[in-house]
Amino acid sequence: MRFINHIRKSYRHTIYACYLGYITQAVVNMFPPLLFLIFRDSFGISLGQITSLVTVNFCVQIAVDVIAGKISDRIGYRRLAVFAHFIAAFGLSGFAWIPFVLPNAYAGLLVCIVLNAVGGGIDEVLISPIVEACPEDRNKETAMALLHSFYCWGVVAVVILTTVFLKVFGKASWRTACLLWALVPLLDMLYFMLVPICSMNEGEVGMSYRDLVKSGTFWLLIVLMITAGASEQAMAQWASAFAEKGLGVSKMTGDILGPCMFAVLMGTSRVIYAKIAPKIDTLLFTGICGALCIFAYLLAVFSPHPMLSLAGCALTGLSVGIFWPGFFSIAAVRLPKGGTALFALLAFAGDIGCSGGPTLVGTVSGLFGEDLKYGLFAAVIFPLTLIIMSLVLRKRRKS
Repeated sequence: MRFINHIRKSYRHTIYACYLGYITQAVVNMFPPLLFLIFRDSFGISLGQITSLVTVNFCVQIAVDVIAGKISDRIGYRRLAVFAHFIAAFGLSGFAWIPFVLPNAYAGLLVCIVLNAVGGGIDEVLISPIVEACPEDRNKETAMALLHSFYCWGVVAVVILTTVFLKVFGKASWRTACLLWALVPLLDMLYFMLVPICSMNEGEVGMSYRDLVKSGTFWLLIVLMITAGASEQAMAQWASAFAEKGLGVSKMTGDILGPCMFAVLMGTSRVIYAKIAPKIDTLLFTGICGALCIFAYLLAVFSPHPMLSLAGCALTGLSVGIFWPGFFSIAAVRLPKGGTALFALLAFAGDIGCSGGPTLVGTVSGLFGEDLKYGLFAAVIFPLTLIIMSLVLRKRRKS
């Protein structure tokens, strides 16, 4: 009882609950794709139907980004956070039984994907403002960078633990894996019931969507978030296929040295940024990381040796790690009364980029005989635009 009372009074536990919230988001986003081929074999669904699962997930999260930003202040952060984790737990566990009880298994998978997307979308909107509102004496940029690093560690954990679990216990154990991963949001739901939570702009009226769209700074931040999401996911989504098809390495080698190392280095860069954030100009540093991102893409595309190309894929993770937490922190400083609406629209823009980046790579590659090198080279436009917009925002700050 004494420990529970301590949790109820300590904002340190609020931060821990938010860390676990970002791990929940990693589970929601990364676990179902690991089962897509199992779904195809188990339920006889086509690759086209699997692709539509990804599209539905993206569209629902986009809608939730906007809706959650509008209703969060009225409903309250705690209630919405508890609801988000309950829905996510229900969706993850639902994969193990909903497709089996509905007449159409594909409809059951769609239901679970939608539930996951709702839970993950609310988490994406809520978690960052909860951390920003915590009355902690630590630097907010440090807290935000550490928070976003937990998404990376969650991705690595989901990929490695799920792969090992299915290897040891067999693919037939995938339903058990669904139930085990559902424990993560379920435990965090209980955590959010106890921890103290503050709201942003408590006692004040935050900026509305209408107020935000009138701000030139807001639109610069929106473009930066779109390019940040696109720079990150254009490589993250295609790294495995690029390694296997474009570089001719085995799938296991490609996955470990491509997407997995991408996530590890992205998480590492966020931890490093958390250490140095109070001492640097974040806007200048994001521009430097944008230049490193361009170099990483060019190394992946033009290197004559497969291992160097894989190093370019992984290095992209190091370069993009600062973008999301950095721009969130910059937004909180430049638009201090933006509140939850600001974070919701930034998440919305980031999700647009996360979809648009991989789409551009796939489309351009298709025009050149499905050669992913052309698609990844075209994606250089995103970090290049990010550098330009960073310079514009920095100049605007000086003026």
